[in-house]
Amino acid sequence: MMIAADGECGLIWPGPRVILLTMADEADGQDQATGVGKRVRFVELSSAAMTALLDGSLAQASREAGVALTPYFVTGDALRLWRRRVSQIAADPGSARWVARAVVAEPEGVVVGHAGFHGPPDESGMVEVAYSVDPAYRRRGYARAMLGALLRRAAAEPGVSTVRATISPVNVASLATIAGFGFTEVGEQWDEEDGRELIFEVAVPASPR
Repeated sequence: MMIAADGECGLIWPGPRVILLTMADEADGQDQATGVGKRVRFVELSSAAMTALLDGSLAQASREAGVALTPYFVTGDALRLWRRRVSQIAADPGSARWVARAVVAEPEGVVVGHAGFHGPPDESGMVEVAYSVDPAYRRRGYARAMLGALLRRAAAEPGVSTVRATISPVNVASLATIAGFGFTEVGEQWDEEDGRELIFEVAVPASPR
């Protein structure tokens, strides 16, 4: 899983491309006395935008996304992610509504990372979160803001019952990020890229009918 640590929000992901949220700047390694809130919006990264990133054209990808993407989107880890997501969407176009969003801080208007799910819910109703904060913007509360929005997104979907996060046991910052969201450790796994990971899950409330 790609998790790099460092409100109220609209809950309809596939509609308008902008989702606003505010979240208190809680335990992510900085002074909690400030009580600063974070406002971000999520912007879809289409297959065209991700293909442009894979082609090395940050400018074209930014035009496709409608926001100025940063060099963080063309790092080795990011390119591996975009390659995987482009193939995923080609095989299952319906997965596009679940994956690959740029995260824009407001009112600054700067892209601070990317977020999404690994894909649609599986047969048991489980989705796994994925989010990554640009190193230049870590330790400012953005990881928790992203996670909070993803949890609310999941709760709005009738087909989702559980949200999963998988984190390396040595990734102290990411472990701190999920604290307070109700996650429970349920096991562990071996990831081919990231090695040993702890598996955390949290049940989501049923969406109102």
